Amino acid sequence: MNQIDCRGLGCPEPVLRAKAALEQGAKSFEILVDNEAARDNVVRFGHSRNCMVELTTLPGGSFRLSFSADTREDAGPSVPFDEADYRCEIPGGLPVGSNLVYVIASDCMGRGSDELGWALLQTYVATIKDVSPQPSRILFYNGGVKLVATAGKALEALQALEKKGVKILSCGTCLDFFKLAKNLQVGTTTNMYEIMDSMASADRVVSPF
Repeated sequence: MNQIDCRGLGCPEPVLRAKAALEQGAKSFEILVDNEAARDNVVRFGHSRNCMVELTTLPGGSFRLSFSADTREDAGPSVPFDEADYRCEIPGGLPVGSNLVYVIASDCMGRGSDELGWALLQTYVATIKDVSPQPSRILFYNGGVKLVATAGKALEALQALEKKGVKILSCGTCLDFFKLAKNLQVGTTTNMYEIMDSMASADRVVSPF
């Protein structure tokens, strides 16, 4: 069965991809999403097209929506498609899929114990994938660049986020300062101009500090 991975995509993109699959003649396929708003919208769209949609909750808070183009027994007339019907917002008013940027500017989260702060930061970064909307990019500077060059669950989480389209950008000057340039394991290096431009153009900037 064809699988369409829409994790990390904001509304209405998962719906548009399901619509495209149906219009291309697909009789059965799966849509993967990672937030409840996208899940509900895709199910609602499927039913508006009289498709059977089976929902499966996956580990980590993602959802698999299995489409079957076979007409439902309780099928009614198809509902005219309007993309605006499938746009959505998260609490706080920020639309899913907006330009959200995370900033990691240290290798320690909080004060009191550097060892505890490092462990907390590992968990913080690893949890980003479970929060909606997903960021468009994550910026690392000063001690934060240690996370992109040191093995751990944060690095693994960042590599997975990069595969989903999240840009991982690390300050090149900072990597050189900590002698980590050769150890960069995810994303690309950047400069102060791009860091400032990313933050200035973001709809929201999130930082654990």
